Amino acid sequence: MFHAPHGYQRAPLPTGRESEPVPTTQQARTQVPDAPAEKAAEKSTRRDAYFDNAKYLAIVLVAMAHAWEPVMDGSRASRALYLLVYTFHMPAFILISGYFSRSYTGRPDQVRRLMTGIAVPYVVFEVVYSLFRRWAQHAPDQPISLLDPFYLTWFLAALFIWRLTTPLWRVIRWPLPVALAIASLATMTPNIGADLNLQRVLQFLPFFVLGLCLKPEHFQLVRRREVRLLALPLFAGAGIFAYWASPRMNFTWLYRSSSAQELGVPWWTGIVMTLAFFGCAVLLTAGFLAWVPRRSTWFTVLGAGTICGYLLHGLLIKAADYGHVFETYTWLSDPGGEILLTFVAATVVTLLCTPPVRRAVRWVTEPEMAWAFRRDAAKLGPQR
Repeated sequence: MFHAPHGYQRAPLPTGRESEPVPTTQQARTQVPDAPAEKAAEKSTRRDAYFDNAKYLAIVLVAMAHAWEPVMDGSRASRALYLLVYTFHMPAFILISGYFSRSYTGRPDQVRRLMTGIAVPYVVFEVVYSLFRRWAQHAPDQPISLLDPFYLTWFLAALFIWRLTTPLWRVIRWPLPVALAIASLATMTPNIGADLNLQRVLQFLPFFVLGLCLKPEHFQLVRRREVRLLALPLFAGAGIFAYWASPRMNFTWLYRSSSAQELGVPWWTGIVMTLAFFGCAVLLTAGFLAWVPRRSTWFTVLGAGTICGYLLHGLLIKAADYGHVFETYTWLSDPGGEILLTFVAATVVTLLCTPPVRRAVRWVTEPEMAWAFRRDAAKLGPQR
């Protein structure tokens, strides 16, 4: 996963006190909340610097990989680096998104955050990206379809679907094996269609479910010194393998948007690739998370604005594409040009995650929309 306000930052998990009998009216009138309980509640909702750091570093990797994509074909080293980064950067995003969705039960306040923090940005940016292509590429026939995610917006559609299914994954006995089975079946089903990019939604599903299954102690485990040291040879070995595999591999597997039959390989290849990529992605994600700083840093505050960086940097990438920048300035494919693109992508996405930008686009990325919801929505309980 990025941090979508009203979307990723979830209320703390229910505590044992919620299962106690509800006090009577008289008890409620006389009961005075104790100060330690208030302090504990305040502490539980406080932002975690570690996850903000992880989200910021992940969005930087996303932006850099998108900048490499148009210029990497002539360089085996660039393709290898792209393969290495693409193997884990979206799985890391999705895993963190799942982890912060653990408390989703479909309460009215959670549904409201789901609508304002995910559904509304999806609708707005789906229209924006489509209109931008119409204007910049002189393509009046570019459709505006909320069922066919444009470029980066697929992630918002996927997150909306995944989060709605969270209660299901929380109650079944073997959620991760079931999710892997669904992802494997998706790779063998070429007729799923493009609606809401369901092929990608299903193939990336295991990472979201894995995040739902994780507990705080699992993140404590990957932050141990031994794991950090093991991450170094892990990435070194992965880099060597990526260099060997880059000219031999169809990178479409990385995007999880096609079935095995559509890629011209036997159906069973989809099962093998699903399990292989899942294992590699989990290992590399663990190695990445092991080196994420635990303390507050200069970029910790940027973790709260990664939805802005994610959605807005795509417009700049598309602007360069529509303007034929990469075809005009062929020197960008040289090592020096690729280094420059890497620096520019990291700098631009950093600026797009800053608080001023977040405040400027808050009306669309985290709108209040009080007018659209019933005033008593928060008081509505589950239907019996």
